[in-house]
Amino acid sequence: MARRCEISGKGTRSGKSIARRGLPKKKGGVGLKTTGHTKRTFKSNIQKVRVLLPDGSVRRMRLATSVIKSGRVTVRINGTDQTVPLVKALRGRNRAFSRQEN
Repeated sequence: MARRCEISGKGTRSGKSIARRGLPKKKGGVGLKTTGHTKRTFKSNIQKVRVLLPDGSVRRMRLATSVIKSGRVTVRINGTDQTVPLVKALRGRNRAFSRQEN
């Protein structure tokens, strides 16, 4: 599966890294010279999150951290897109503990 956010569509971007040598003119040198260009990738910070949907079901989604920070997720439910607050689903001991409190 691709490294891509299911909500925002953020994914891996390509770019270049420039290698330089020399002392900058600002610091008294003759200037920087480029010695090479190397291809590189910029990877988005994708996390797997268990999301609790409004109908009560749990779905594992791959989300960018910027989407997790915003706290809102747009999900397709019954053929319509709905924006709902992001609620992380409890798992394991946490789920059993939360049931005892209620």
